[in-house]
Amino acid sequence: MTGRPVARRTRAPLPGRRTKRVRRASAGLSAARAGAALAMLVSAATIYGVGSSSAFDYAELKVEGNKLTDATTIESTLVAARGQNLFGLSTAPLVAALEAIPTIRHAHIEVRLPATLGVTVEERQPVLIWHVGDRRLLAAGDGSLFELVGDATPPDVAALPVVDDRRSTSAGLVIGARLDAVDLDAATRLASLRPADLGSAATGLAISLTDENGFVVSATPNAWSAVFGFYTPSLRTTELIPGQVRLLRSLLEGREAAVDRVILASATDGAYTPRATPASSAKPSRAP
Repeated sequence: MTGRPVARRTRAPLPGRRTKRVRRASAGLSAARAGAALAMLVSAATIYGVGSSSAFDYAELKVEGNKLTDATTIESTLVAARGQNLFGLSTAPLVAALEAIPTIRHAHIEVRLPATLGVTVEERQPVLIWHVGDRRLLAAGDGSLFELVGDATPPDVAALPVVDDRRSTSAGLVIGARLDAVDLDAATRLASLRPADLGSAATGLAISLTDENGFVVSATPNAWSAVFGFYTPSLRTTELIPGQVRLLRSLLEGREAAVDRVILASATDGAYTPRATPASSAKPSRAP
């Protein structure tokens, strides 16, 4: 039996696989890209023109919110910026300079075209007038002394309650100083009193602070005085004041005209000194 012949395989190479050619986009500028590039160039030219044009130099100042701060003070603080182009002006240093003015708590600056700088200020709010020697200083709620009371002070501010500080240690109090927190608390509490709160017929009350007696409230004109004393953060706090006020009212009741001086040692312990009765004058003799 003969074997079946084996077919011989061809070894001819297979034809290579054909692939589609990918056409790449042209590297040239399209109309859209060219338009965008032109717009950028125009914008850059405009910004450069605005930034270099003297038409946008700072020439005018508008100030808002100032009641205690004179506008000329604000303008002189910003004088170094005058003539600078508003588009290149850094406002942060200017804001810091304005907030260094004692009467200004916060300041905001904005550019108002074509050549105007707008300044809005938030001023410190006074609660008392602190009288030291020949100076009358405005005191803010945080105890800072920030301005002198003068002829230009608004009437409603000039009418604030006054504390006459006669202590020797207070002679150096000036603008920029800060009152002791306990003194400020006692002063604001006592300054809120009105004669009616004490059942008094006085027309007003005056507050003083002395080395000998601490806080003293006096009825005006030329009536009684009440020594409230000194206060400390812990041993003799200002929480005594409401009780002292009630005690003073009870001591004045029915005898105010006869009272000269009241000592309020605590909220429950007090005494008064009666007003001296003027001696009757001798009967004038008749001329012969």
